Amino acid sequence: MAVSKLQPASAILEAYAAGQRDFGENYVQELTRKAEQLAHLEGLRWHLIGHLQSNKAKAVANLATSVQTIDSVRLGQELGKRRRLEPPLDVLVEVNVSGEESKSGCMPVDLAEVLTAVEAEPTLRLRGLLTVPPASADPAAAGPHFAELRRLRDAHGGRARLPDLSIGMSADLEVAVAHGSTCVRIGSAIFGERAAARSTP
Repeated sequence: MAVSKLQPASAILEAYAAGQRDFGENYVQELTRKAEQLAHLEGLRWHLIGHLQSNKAKAVANLATSVQTIDSVRLGQELGKRRRLEPPLDVLVEVNVSGEESKSGCMPVDLAEVLTAVEAEPTLRLRGLLTVPPASADPAAAGPHFAELRRLRDAHGGRARLPDLSIGMSADLEVAVAHGSTCVRIGSAIFGERAAARSTP
């Protein structure tokens, strides 16, 4: 997945022309704006990979192909209530494996309840799990966190129930693939530095 957060529509057009179809956005307002700008592109698929507040579920429920950051029963229910299109919206549950207070995601102890709530919504389709490991200069440091997410997947129904693991970004994609990632979220390795970073002195 190409992470297009803070990238201009022109950069997405260039990636689309090269064959890329799946784009991840972190912010609801930005996703909504780009989806409108690029609505003419056939086969383009938007994925929300940033934290989603319940009061913004309506804005993305019928725009996105997937929402990968469900972290509560309430959010799953709200998203399910707002989805009107067919097919069902693909959903991944974000798990805060590291326990960092600054990270989004449900706690592992709450995972079973959130998974059950998503499956109870006929307009949603449970696909898997996502986690973001603590920042580190050493890509290998992400390994234990990816392994723990895989362990949680195995403990909650395995691949049959949760086929997708959304783990890994530009810096640690090889580690993520080794731990069974089915979706690596690649931003800087595709687009280069984000606009905000480029403008920093």
